[in-house]
Amino acid sequence: MKLLHCSVLLLFITVNAVSGQTNLDWTKKVGAKRYPQKTITLYVNENGAVTDGKTINTAAIQKTIDQCSAKGGGIVSFKPGKYLTGSIFIKKNVCLNIDQGVELMGSQDLKDYPEIDTRVAGIEMKWPAALINIIGQTNAAISGKGLVNAQGKPFWDIYRKMRSEYDPKGLRWIVDYDAKRPRTLLVSNSTDITIKDITLQQAGFWTVQLLYSSQVTVDGIIIRNNVDGHGPSTDGIDIDSSSWILVQNCDIDCNDDDFCLKAGRDWDGLRVNRPTEYVVIRKCISRAGAGLLTCGSETSGGIRHVLATDLIGNGTSNGLNIKSAITRGGTVEDIHFTNITMNGVGTAFQITMNWNPTYSYSKLPDGYKIDSLPDHWKKILHQVEPAEKGIPHFKDIYISNVKVTGAKKAINAIGLKGSAMQNFHFDQVEIEAATAGDIQFAQGWEWKNSQITTKDNTKLNLNNAGGAQ
Repeated sequence: MKLLHCSVLLLFITVNAVSGQTNLDWTKKVGAKRYPQKTITLYVNENGAVTDGKTINTAAIQKTIDQCSAKGGGIVSFKPGKYLTGSIFIKKNVCLNIDQGVELMGSQDLKDYPEIDTRVAGIEMKWPAALINIIGQTNAAISGKGLVNAQGKPFWDIYRKMRSEYDPKGLRWIVDYDAKRPRTLLVSNSTDITIKDITLQQAGFWTVQLLYSSQVTVDGIIIRNNVDGHGPSTDGIDIDSSSWILVQNCDIDCNDDDFCLKAGRDWDGLRVNRPTEYVVIRKCISRAGAGLLTCGSETSGGIRHVLATDLIGNGTSNGLNIKSAITRGGTVEDIHFTNITMNGVGTAFQITMNWNPTYSYSKLPDGYKIDSLPDHWKKILHQVEPAEKGIPHFKDIYISNVKVTGAKKAINAIGLKGSAMQNFHFDQVEIEAATAGDIQFAQGWEWKNSQITTKDNTKLNLNNAGGAQ
């Protein structure tokens, strides 16, 4: 960068709380505490699984898993080859081993994914089971150097076709829920679960969702959803109303949020009222995608006690991305974002309480009768009362040791008049960007040893942002 054409905004304010003097002892307690110990190995091939990549193997794989669980647990494995399957369900004490040379291929027929009671995008509803499911289990695992190829492209095409039909009708807010697309891996209502080393690609919808679960470790997985196209809403790892979670050594390239924390949407999320908390994400890389670390937009149950450290964002749309809407409610707080490198990102710090209005806010167009609507439509249309309960709050965010080069914008942080973004602490943050950006409705922002360098000679535009300069 040629400094002759740049302005430098130096923000040196000595404060005592910048580094976030909060207790992080809890970080030692995250992740799975147990792992399946039995070494008995059962091969799906012994139950008739075929390696031609064309024959549906769901029954053979599930039978092997059930047999292994009935024996007290062990390893379910595959001979090298390609295995086409629909939804399978891992059981207690079982490790599904997808070894090198094995490709588990997701069926492209939705009938091979039975509908279950679950939560998707913040709403509890009926939805297709994932390709691989761990539901209501303890002490289970998925491991191996093999490939899970969800083959989700047909589901992308269905979604895009529905968008072209729904959007002109004023139904952008519901199309994501009507376009039922299978997730790749779901952990739900489970404890002591490990997902390790596997590669996942071409998710039809979200790739890995950890829902209503605790003590989960995700270690060393690779996600590649931009294979043969760009899959819409193909989040990488979604931690959804779950706690005591460890994510480490992962590498994600997707077409939506890379590492994302969620806790329910609007009336239904406030009804469930379950937070995401005690989460460590470390030593990971995000490539294409909407957020290196995203909190939201589903914030209803609250997101708190998060340590994101030693992360790299290469070409990701946003670095730290905190987003909600004025019908979500909930508080995002005690977030630690430290030892971060960003290269060529869009916006280094993207923060909004009014995210994507056409998606976030539901309004029933003329010609529809509420009594005849599906239940999930009614849930999203259900108003939050009193309205103040839907106002989100962001506070106590600790950002340190961050280096950003080649960003399009340094900061775009927009709070609300009635809900200022409170107590954001920056220490040793260096940003090189095309333009500085905006901070609106902020209180108690503190900077120490931080610098923003811009190509267009702009400084941060501050509006109702006391303490942000």
